[in-house]
Order: sequence, then C-alpha cells, then structure tokens
Amino acid sequence: MNKLLYLLLALVFFCAWNNPDDHKKKFVDVAGIDSLIKPGDNFFRFVNGRWYDTAKIANDQSGVGSYSFLNIPQKQLLQNILDSVSKTKNVMGSIGQKVGDFYASGMDIATINNRGYQPIKPILTRIDAINNTPSLIEFVSTELKTGNHSVLSFGISPDNKNSGINIAHVYQTGIGLPDRDYYFKTDSSTLHIQQAYKKYINTLFQLTGSTPATAAKNAEIVYSIEKQIAASHKNNVELRDINANYHKTAITSITKIQPNLNWTTILANLGAKTDSVDMAQTAYYDKLNVLVKSIDLNDWKIYLKASTLENYAETLSKPFVDASFGFNKVLSGQTTQRSRRQIMTENVDNFLGQALGQLYVKRYFNEDAKKRVLVLVNNLQKSFENRINHLDWMSDSTKQKAKEKLYAITKKIGYPDKWQNYDKVQINRTKYFENVLALNQNDYQFQLAKLNKPVDKTEWGTTPSTVTAYYNPSFNEVVFPAGILQFPYFDFAADDAINYGGIGMVIGHEMTHAFDDQGAQFDKDGNVKNWWTKEDYQKFREKTKQVVNLYSSFTVLDTVHIKGALTLGENTADNGGVAIAYDAFKMTEQGKGSDKIDGFTPDQRFFLSVARIWRVKTRDAFLRTYVNTNPHSPAMWRVNGPLMNFGPFYKAFNVQPGDKNYKSEDQRIKIW
Repeated sequence: MNKLLYLLLALVFFCAWNNPDDHKKKFVDVAGIDSLIKPGDNFFRFVNGRWYDTAKIANDQSGVGSYSFLNIPQKQLLQNILDSVSKTKNVMGSIGQKVGDFYASGMDIATINNRGYQPIKPILTRIDAINNTPSLIEFVSTELKTGNHSVLSFGISPDNKNSGINIAHVYQTGIGLPDRDYYFKTDSSTLHIQQAYKKYINTLFQLTGSTPATAAKNAEIVYSIEKQIAASHKNNVELRDINANYHKTAITSITKIQPNLNWTTILANLGAKTDSVDMAQTAYYDKLNVLVKSIDLNDWKIYLKASTLENYAETLSKPFVDASFGFNKVLSGQTTQRSRRQIMTENVDNFLGQALGQLYVKRYFNEDAKKRVLVLVNNLQKSFENRINHLDWMSDSTKQKAKEKLYAITKKIGYPDKWQNYDKVQINRTKYFENVLALNQNDYQFQLAKLNKPVDKTEWGTTPSTVTAYYNPSFNEVVFPAGILQFPYFDFAADDAINYGGIGMVIGHEMTHAFDDQGAQFDKDGNVKNWWTKEDYQKFREKTKQVVNLYSSFTVLDTVHIKGALTLGENTADNGGVAIAYDAFKMTEQGKGSDKIDGFTPDQRFFLSVARIWRVKTRDAFLRTYVNTNPHSPAMWRVNGPLMNFGPFYKAFNVQPGDKNYKSEDQRIKIW
C-alpha cells in the first residue's frame, strides 16, 4: 500500500472509533495505532506505537503494559482484599485471619524498624560457632528448611524417567548475581552491575556492625567465593538440555565421590529419607566438594553471613530494604521503591497464595469465563490435531504419537479443585520475620511430604490471581489461572477474533510447549522418553535451528541481540500458538465470515489482538537483564517474529516484498 492509502485507512479507523451510532464495547485501541508505520515493517509498532511512545513507566516499576506488568493493576484488586481482611476480626486459624494478620505484620513498619536486624542475630551467632567442615554442612542443610538458602538447593518433584513418582533433586546455586556469566563478562554494563553488587554486600556488613574497611574486605571475599562457584555453573542455554541435567544417583555413590559434603548427614538434616537423588548439575557439587576444604573456614563464615543477610534483607528494617533496592534498581532500572502495600501484597501472594487465591476468585472471578475458555481450549486441540495431520515433514507413526500426547493434555482453568491448606501455620500479627520463617518451613514440609510418593496431578504451580499461564511437561498439563482470564487476553463480552487472538494465542502457545525442543522429549505420560522416528526427530531439530538463527538476528538494544538458543522453546511456542489459534478461530462463525467491526475484518481483529496482548514497555536496564536471563523474547519480537512466518497475516494486512519484515514463502519457518 502507498502512504495515501495508509492515511485513508487511518481515517476509516478514526471514523469507526468515533461512530456515535456504534455503542458496542471497543476491544481494539485505535488511538494506540500508529498508521504511519506499515504493518509489514513492524506490526508491534503499528498496533502499539502511539501507546508505546506516550506510555509512562511509574518510578517504582521496571515496565508497564500487559502480561507480567498486568500484575501491577491486578495487585490492586488483591490490595482491596487485604486492606479489608486485615481490618476485620477473623476467626483464629481461618484463612481470613492468616492472610489478614500476615499482611498486617508486614505493614507494621514501626515494629519492623524498631527490631533492626535483631531477628537474624541468632542465625549469625550460629555461623560464628561453625568450627569445621561438618558443622558448616550442618548449618547449610538445617537452614534450608526455613528458607535460608546458600550453597544447597533441594526440591521434590517428579522423576523425569518415571513421572508418576516424586523424587529428590538438587541443583546448582550459591551465587547472588542473576547467572554465572555476570561474573566473567567485562562489558561496561556488567561491570557496573558487579560493582553495585559488591557495594550491596559491603552495605549489609556495615549495617550489622562492621567497619567500612572490614565490610569492603568481606565483600571482596564473598564475591571471590561466588566467582569460584560460578565457574562450575552451567549457563542458561546448557540448563535447557533435559538429559544433560538429569543424573539420578545412589546416595552411596555420591557420598564416595563427594566425601566432604557428607550427603547422608545432609539428607538426615533435611528429613529426607531416600536412597537416591537427581543431582541435576553434578559439576557444581563436585566443585563444592573441593571448595569446602580449599577455602578458609573463616571466609566461608563471611560468605554465609552475606548469604543470610541477602536472603532476609527485605524482611528486616528499612536500611536493609533500602540496600536491597539499591542493588536491584541497577538490574531493573526502577528509580523509586514500591509502596509497602505493593510489597506486602506480593509477599502475601508468594507465601499464602492459595489462601489469598480463594478470597480472590470468590470476589472477582467469573465462573462463566471458565466454561467459555474450556471451549477455546478444546477448539485449539482440534486445530492442533488438524495441523499435525497436514505436516509434510512428519511420518504417520510419529503423527499418531503426537496426537495421543495432544489429547492426553490435562486442562486446568481458573483455580484448583483442591486448595492447599495452611492449618499447621500460626500467624502472629506482630512478628513479621517469624511469620516468614514459619511459612517457609510449612512450605518445605509440604514439599518434603511428597518424597517417594505418587505425584498428585491436581496440584497447581502458580497462584490463581497471577497473570500467567504455563505448560508442565512432567504433568503434561496446560494451566490458565483466573488472573489471565481478563482483558486484553479474554473478555466474556468480546467477539471471537479478540479472544482467539488473545487467550487463544496463549492457549496455543502453552499447547505448543508440549512439542517444543524440550517438551518434545516427554511422552504423553510426562516421562522423558523418545516417541519419534529417528528421521522425524532429525527434521524437527533442523527446523528448530532455523528458529534459533532467526531470533538471534533480532537486535534489542544497541549491540544486544536476542539469545536464540536460550529463547528457542518460547519462540517455537509463540510461532505455533499464533497458527493454532488462527486455525481454531477460522472454525467459528465470525472466523468464516467477513463482517467488519470497528472498521476491521475478522482476520485483522485477530492479529490486532495478538499484538495487543504483548503491549509492553520496559526500562533499558530491565531489558538488558531480561535478554540475558529470560527464556522469552522481548515483547516486540513475540509479535513480529511469529507473524513474519505466518501467511494469513500477510494476506490480512497486504504485506508485500520490500516491507522490512517480509519473508518469501520458502523463508518462512513452520514447525507445527
């Protein structure tokens, strides 16, 4: 299209938006569209450009818009609940009492500030009493049960090779920077983060009585230990290799290989009765086995004090909270701290999420939405089956296995059928720190009780109020909490184009995770097991390499590119999600028709909705950290990447050769 035609199109959009005879609810933000940008050049900017250029990021936030940042206004709904329940006289032991009193204890800033760092003094005293390697290991393993993590990361979840049983897993840990590469990169941005981290540790030591000189020396000791630990870590891309991060090993064996760690004692301290453990990253624990002896014990005690202070900084008095924010703002770009109400709302959701979730869904969730979303999920399954049937690169035998897995997916929508209870936790309205420890300990015991027991596939891995969705390969399930079942993802009053381009794309995305480079290694029962022919899997791998190469070519900031290998799974899911959702939309009456709403055809509304759900603007500092550590591509490329590979988008917006994001048909990537 030429520029004149675009201006005419913009006029049509404006008239449609301002038609006084049209009283229908508007689901397309015409005012946000930048009609001077060609859809084929940058569809994200075409749909969201004017909004993006005028949107203001609050000083206490790192971004604004949809998806994870939709949790910001979402938290206001939770605050309404918490403000109410914390002022109500609730029955002792009830959900209302626990939620309300925990919130109130965290809002009692005067008491928290008056206590200073007194709550953790007993922990620091126990560190001072460490006099040999066994007592060091005992401290580390005992503290883990109340949430004080240092050099041991322990969890209970399904066995990758036998998904019906929960087993013990241990993972690499022990560092305070976002990932191992931050200790070794020398670019100016990373060096700035390194110095900010050392300053943070220095400040924590000074706040607990160290002189400036001693605090500075301690910070260097801690950083040196962490850098040695980081050298043993796998990077974020290596962590995506399913089989390379699974090492189920007998305790008798690892005790011989890592004698200084004394795994029999560790597991006894943890209360974990098991004869084996999945040591996901063995190189880390091999290195730790050496370091606990080679590093001076007094240096280890300094490290453990720093780790303890970092773990609990945000639960202590204001100077500790300020120190934590001082470091985190370098990673996020925030200029001011969030309000205490915002912080405590998030903490209640983190610590008592399913208790708060019950109050949330009772007040805010539309049960009819659950039924309608289930219809969408079922339609997308049919769409996905049809796409599998028509794949030109997969054999019939593998197609059959893929469809069996597709229809074995469990669908969880809204909230759990069975809620987690917190009956064993006593919440004291005046003791915030102790409440945090009690809830950490309760969660640990809740997880520990699963060890060597059958997997309960009714469990949820997120809270109902969170704006998110996920696929769990071990459960072979897709989960869509109540929090995401709202505009722009879903609206009960919206037409199908909006909902299929919104929550439909998200549903398709999560379904595709069952068949991305990681999910494809799990069978329909959640076991890591090959269900492919050798030839089909090779073709699949070749197609995923195309995705890696394409996304690695996208520039985010100056010379910073998307990490194609890190984001492969999410990019595969984005590409599949759009295609599957579109095909499902075409099964609806609106999808089969051509009637315009707001001046847009059904197909155009579908793609406008796809772009609208990723309407996000972030600070550059946040974006740099995000690209280095997050497996998702930034918002712009979650729109432009999939659409440049999808033919119906080209037709809907007349994308032509010469447009910046145009790809010829033979260049477009299609996996699912």
